Amino acid sequence: MKSTKKKKRSPKKSFTIPDGTSPWDCKRFTGYKPCFPGTECYKECADNIPIGKRILIINLDAMGAVLQTTALLPALKRKFPQSRISWITLKNSYRLLDHNPYLDAVYMWEPESWLVLQKMEFDLVLSADKTKHACAFAATLNAKETLGFGMNKNGVIVPLNKEAEYNYLLGLDDHLKFRVNQKYGTQILQETMKLKWQRDEYVLTLTEEEKIFCEEYKKEVGLTDDSLIVGFNTGCSNLYPNKKMTIEQHETLINRLAEVKGLKLVLVGGPEDTERNAEIVRRVGKKVISTPTTEGVRRGLCYENICDVIITGDSFGMHAAIGLKKYVIAWFGLSCWSEIDLYDRGVKLIPEGLECAPCWKKVCPYNLECIQMIDLTRIVEEVVEYKKAR
Repeated sequence: MKSTKKKKRSPKKSFTIPDGTSPWDCKRFTGYKPCFPGTECYKECADNIPIGKRILIINLDAMGAVLQTTALLPALKRKFPQSRISWITLKNSYRLLDHNPYLDAVYMWEPESWLVLQKMEFDLVLSADKTKHACAFAATLNAKETLGFGMNKNGVIVPLNKEAEYNYLLGLDDHLKFRVNQKYGTQILQETMKLKWQRDEYVLTLTEEEKIFCEEYKKEVGLTDDSLIVGFNTGCSNLYPNKKMTIEQHETLINRLAEVKGLKLVLVGGPEDTERNAEIVRRVGKKVISTPTTEGVRRGLCYENICDVIITGDSFGMHAAIGLKKYVIAWFGLSCWSEIDLYDRGVKLIPEGLECAPCWKKVCPYNLECIQMIDLTRIVEEVVEYKKAR
């Protein structure tokens, strides 16, 4: 007796476009709608773009780290000019990758994305984070090669390739990380991924609409092109709350800079800085303009973009300023200043002679001495010097 069970049929991939290419190998082909309205992709390709090397970046770290990781994209494209580059990241960082010219697809860290990516095939996966969930996810993917970090059978994070070992050791050896290393974080990551390091910039792109918004907002609040606009990134993430100045220090700085002719002062920040910024305004009044803090990350980038100079701690706001190519006056305490590249647009204020810094501690046993040591006079002088140079 013959079985009546039907065999499962796989989709046909035999048809080709007359020029000999296949729609299955075109970046634009989705399989559910024409690439261009009114065209029949499977018969005639309007503009075939071969997929080439299929690459996925896994980067679920903090928002500032995601921006720093974008600096590896130019090197990646130099090595693999014909490639389709995808990126998966957390919800809070997802919009930072909008309009990135190097990326073909960006996935938000959620179950739907996991399912899609786990069914795809990749030539190369770059696992950038030393976190268990990122490393475990990397191991579930169908990839010919995975670089960076993974997890062994005991749940321990391990380097996956020889080039990742230096980066790996930075997490285990405080002396190496705090005292010896002089490489920028961008260089460390590029070398981890077997890329030839060049001093590539972050890739952070504003749209024309966003640029127009910036100009209109400046007019609305009375910021003119003949003034140097100085922004204060007042806060930081709640993960490391000691990466910010005190409100009293901001009050002192604003009062002193308000006396300098030709400056306009602006507060920027995110939702976690709303109350803090309001208190600063309550203390200094109309000497400073407080920008909205709850309109989302893209608008937050716009408000930072209106500034010429950003005064900041080592936080997402600092990385955003670097990505927007602003002049950055950054002070450091608990974090590693050697890993930050300002691309010759700014100055790093380092707590000289303080043996406990950097430390990466969430709780300070020494009454936050590194914050107390921030040289406010030096910051004022740096702003004045930059204004003169302009």
